[in-house]
Amino acid sequence: MGPELLGKADGEGLLLAPRRVGSAMVASSDPAETDAALLSIWRPLGGVPYSERVNGGRSPFAPTLSAGLGKMCPIFSALNISFPATGCQKLIEVDDERKLRTFYEKRMATEVAADALGEEWKGYVVRISGGNDKQGFPMKQGVLTHGRVRLLLSKGHSCYRPRRTGERKRKSVRGCIVDANLSVLNLVIVKKGEKDIPGLTDTTVPRRLGPKRASRIRKLFNLSKEDDVRQYVVRKPLNKEGKKPRTKAPKIQRLVTPRVLQHKRRRIALKKQRTKKNKEEAAEYAKLLAKRMKEAKEKRQEQIAKRRRLSSLRASTSKSESSQK
Repeated sequence: MGPELLGKADGEGLLLAPRRVGSAMVASSDPAETDAALLSIWRPLGGVPYSERVNGGRSPFAPTLSAGLGKMCPIFSALNISFPATGCQKLIEVDDERKLRTFYEKRMATEVAADALGEEWKGYVVRISGGNDKQGFPMKQGVLTHGRVRLLLSKGHSCYRPRRTGERKRKSVRGCIVDANLSVLNLVIVKKGEKDIPGLTDTTVPRRLGPKRASRIRKLFNLSKEDDVRQYVVRKPLNKEGKKPRTKAPKIQRLVTPRVLQHKRRRIALKKQRTKKNKEEAAEYAKLLAKRMKEAKEKRQEQIAKRRRLSSLRASTSKSESSQK
């Protein structure tokens, strides 16, 4: 059956009828471009998954319509891989879309074997740490979808930095499930393989700054509590042309010094004084309250006795008057 004419596309000629392959559609004015797109199209391996059956024959992870030719083909083609042990990071462009199938339908924080990326990646295990789609919207952990959603974010949430105190904002973020609509996927190497990756595992980028906290300096140099941490601070060199080279050391945080101990002893002493003063004031108040209650009780008893005497006096006078009559 020959191709069907659909009409003109922006005055550039007629578009051929779209050809459907699996769950993807390709349409182009050039048959050669259509065939090239068909060669790189993503097709599900094995049978039809449940997600395709419930979505009317179209998988939610199928490639979407790419800009330009109006053909549906994968856009997700870049991997941003980092290796924390050396501090290196590398952006790898992947031309063969079949290498990326192992990451489809995986969630963030999932560890995946990277053997499909090539022979040099044999034995490597990477963790999916995030990614961005073609519009630049980031993936957010915990959003169990492959599409884009709008969430009300506040301070402490990822993918948002508040500009004012207590500010909340509704932002567009992408779900944590990987599909073909991502432009870049961030990966972290958690297990090194047999071979070295040039620019990633064969070189080491030294850290620009050393630890600042006293406990972390002790942990780095395996020091005891008796050792002086100030002698092991990593100093930063400051070399300028025409000036004497010098170094700069950071201020050590949480450093225990005699002055810090003195302040601590003073705080404890003041706390003990406040506690003692509060106890004395409470005892004095209780004593005064008991005294006032005793006085009030005696006064009330006197009033009752006085009323009784008056009532008895009235009764006796009325009795004597009645007897005289």
